[in-house]
Order: sequence, then structure tokens, then C-alpha cells
Amino acid sequence: MRAITGDAGLHYRGRHLYRGESRLPAHAPHLRIDSAEDDFTDCRAAADGMALRLLHSDATLHRRLCPEDPVERLVFELLEQLRVETRAPDDMLGMVANLHQRFTNWSRHFYRSGLTEGTIGLLLYSVAQMCWSRLQARPVLEETEDYIEGTRASLVGELGTALAGIRRYRHDQAAFAEHALAIARVVGERVRAERARVEGDDDAPDQAAEDATGGFALLLDFDEGDGDEDAIAAARTGHSKVFEEAALAYRVFTTRFDREVAAGSLVRRALLRENRERLDRATAEQGINLPRLARRLGAVLWEPRHDGWAFGQEEGRIDGRRLAQLVGSPTERRLFYQDQIKPGTDCVVSLLIDCSGSMKHHALAVAMLAESLIRALEMIGVGSELLGFTTGAWNGGRAYQAWLSGGRPRGPGRLNEVSHLVFKGAERNWRRARSDIAALLKPDLFREGIDGEAVDWACERLLARPENRRILIVISDGCPSDGATNLANDAYYLDNHLKAVVARRAQQGQVEVLGLGVGLDLSPFYRRCLATDLSQGLDTALFDEIVALIGGRHRR
Repeated sequence: MRAITGDAGLHYRGRHLYRGESRLPAHAPHLRIDSAEDDFTDCRAAADGMALRLLHSDATLHRRLCPEDPVERLVFELLEQLRVETRAPDDMLGMVANLHQRFTNWSRHFYRSGLTEGTIGLLLYSVAQMCWSRLQARPVLEETEDYIEGTRASLVGELGTALAGIRRYRHDQAAFAEHALAIARVVGERVRAERARVEGDDDAPDQAAEDATGGFALLLDFDEGDGDEDAIAAARTGHSKVFEEAALAYRVFTTRFDREVAAGSLVRRALLRENRERLDRATAEQGINLPRLARRLGAVLWEPRHDGWAFGQEEGRIDGRRLAQLVGSPTERRLFYQDQIKPGTDCVVSLLIDCSGSMKHHALAVAMLAESLIRALEMIGVGSELLGFTTGAWNGGRAYQAWLSGGRPRGPGRLNEVSHLVFKGAERNWRRARSDIAALLKPDLFREGIDGEAVDWACERLLARPENRRILIVISDGCPSDGATNLANDAYYLDNHLKAVVARRAQQGQVEVLGLGVGLDLSPFYRRCLATDLSQGLDTALFDEIVALIGGRHRR
């Protein structure tokens, strides 16, 4: 995709295409894929289709011409995507074949799912087949040719001129759009007429339901959402007017009440012992295979390191001390020495846990997950630390009261008492820190979350370490949230700051920042992320996915 468009900022994140930190829409229904179910060819075709759209479609012109009616918009979006797919280079036969197969697979799936059983669904499907066939100069899907023949015949009179126009002007977006809009208007009028007829017919409730199902399901597939009820939802975010007006400069009203504290000091020793026993019992019940996890982590974190010399080798560098042996034994071959290489690590991993209120329901599972990773990392000689972030109070606390006393100045920025927690420092091993790790199970620690500052804090701690590779894994179940800050600024102020922090750290390249979503897809914030469902327990598959994330092979 980057090679075709010449845009190095393009990348997929959480099944969505991004240019830098901006998400690019994929409105055409046949380009919406599920990487877990669709094969590689379909995924490749979706990427090729988006590349052609970026290369051959003027987004400004398209937005200006796009109709407001949702059905007409659907048809217009689909036709523009089909147009750019005809621009696939003739010498890229693989791309052409992939696009053809993807549209065929989508058509077959749409038909077999029963979405064409209603009148509206059949109409939309027939128009898609007719337009694709005319643009590509190929026959329609053979499996459904007879099924749509009646609908095709009824549309030829109204769409004949427009169908010829989209073929003739497929290389001219503006001229093509005139005919595409004509097709969209015809379809829109037919859909509205059919809905009016069904609504006025009291004897046909079942037909109305079928039509609504067929047409509306297609609209959902076209819409911004994933259209996958079983998928883990993506975090919702938007633009902050306050953040943008301040030239992307994040503000903090006061740091007077902020603190960095050892988490173990906030919990009574008796309660720590009780929580430690509870955590040990839960971990034992899970039966996590730590040696296996350590080996998997070692495979992605170990690096070859020089460990002296291996003498008496049959090839390599000549060892001058052994040349005398050649005189006494002309057949002697072990006269060389080589570098001795052994696997080693020069890496530190930091786990940063969101201790906002909603995370308290996942506290035990998160504690087991974090501790298992720490113990496995320790087995392969990788340093680790366990951090957390929360606030000192709900609804702003003393910082908010100070703002009120100061006359409520406009755009105050962050309005709460930041509390950064250290459960385990990188200099302490697991045995020394195991008691403090149990402080994660104290519900009173979980309040609100200011993620951007926490990510910056954790990165600065890692930069103070001597290791060359530094990895930060943020474990969270939601967007940044602080009631007082959102009230005094706007709903997405903290969201935009988090995105700015992660983007800056990624550009600097000194710390790898990864996102581990607990029941949520964090791809709007983290380029490398993984969505998990901890309610199903901690199994081998989950840890394998986390290892893949750390190894840099995971984007969701």
C-alpha cells in the first residue's frame, strides 16, 4: 500500500487504516474484512482497494458531491470504489486477481447470508452486480445470475444511460460522478417507494421486517463501525477544541497535590498479606506455565551477544599459538578460533496499569497477568517494573477546589490530583516486591485515570535505565477519564493529550509503547495494541498473543 501510494504514513491499526494518527474511512462494503476469518487474499485485496482509492480519488471532490440520503450515499460510495478498482495497473496481475476474488467472495457471502431475500436487499445487490459487471467488463456472479435477472430487467430502462456513462468516464472522477449520482437517485427513489408501500400495507409485516433486515444490514456493513457484534468494541475518541486552540499544548492547572508513591505503603500490612494469599490461590488455580512463557518471551527478546572465543575450531581465524602443531601433525585441522555467541538480553519492560474505577472489576485478573509476565521476564534475565496511575480524589479533589477559588479561569487543563503508583521498581526482583504487588487488589486505589501524563512518567523512568531496548505496556480498559477536567475543558481533552504523547514517543523511538486493552480495542491511541477478554481466564493463547505483541507482530 505504501509503495503504490508513496505515502509512508499509512498503516493498519485495529482493522482500520490510518494516515499517521488520522483514521481513514473504508465505506465500500466489500472492503470491510475480518482478519480473523477472511483469508490473506481478501486482506490483501482490501489493502489494494484502499491504496487505489487514495491514489485515484479526490477526497474533497467526493465529499462535495456525496448525497445526504444514506441509501444514495451507500450506492455513490460503492460506485466510486468500483471506479478506482478499474484503475489497477495492467502489469499488476496479482492485484487485479485479488480485487476480483474479493468482490466475488463478498457477493457470494451477501447472497448466502439471506440478505437478498427482501426487496430492498435484492435491489441493492442487483445494482452492485450490474455496476461492477459494466465497469469491469465481466459477467455477474454466475451463482446469482438467474436470481437477479428479473430485477436487472426492471432497472435497464432507468439505468441504461447511466451504466454506459460510468463505463465511458471511469477515468474522469467528476464526469463519472454525474452518472453515479443518477444511479444513486434511482435506487434511493425505489427504496423510499418500497418502504412507503410496506408501511402502508398492514397485511405485510413479515415482508417489512425482511426488507429492513436486508437493506439495513448492508448499511451497517458500510458504516463507520465494524459491523461485528461479537468483536471487542473500539475505544471512542474525537477532537478536542480546547486542546487544538491551545496549539496542542497540554495544560496542568496545578501540580501541588500530585504524588508518586510506593503502592505497598498505602495498604495495611495485614491486608497486604490477605491479598497476597488471595493472589497466590488464584494464580495456582489458573495453572500458568511460566517456563513455557519464559521461553516464548526469550525467543522475541533474546539477542546474540559475544561471549569470548571458542578455540580449537576447524575454521575461523588462524590461532598463531597452534601453528607449531601443524609441523608435528600435518593433518591437524583444529588451528582456528571463532567468536563464541550466546543469547542474552539488553532490555527492560515496564507494565503500566490503569487504576481507574472501572478497572477494579478486573483487578485480580490484571494482577495475575502482570505478575506472570514479570516472573517469566525475570527467568530470562529481563528487568521489569510494575507501575500504576490513578487520581488522589474523585471529581478533581483539591486541584478542582483551587480552580474554583481562583475564579474558574477558562481552559485550565488538567484538574485533579495525579497519583502515580510504584508496585515494583526495575531494581527489585519479584520475591522482594511480591507483597507490594498485592496492593493492586485494594479497591480504594481505583479512582480516575489521566493516561497521557502516566505514559510520559513511565517513559521517563525507562529512559533513566541503562538498557538499550525499553518497552512500555499500558494495560487499560477505557479512554482517559477525569470528570473535573472534562467538565472544565471538553470531553476529548485528555484523549487528545494521550494520542499526542504516544505519537511523540513513537517518533522519538527511544521507548516502544504498546497497548493492552481489557475488553476494549485501544487502536485509536496505540499503534501496536492487543484487545483481550480477561473474563475467559488466562490461557496459553492469550500469552502467545501478548508475546506476539511484544515481538512487534501484532497490530490489534
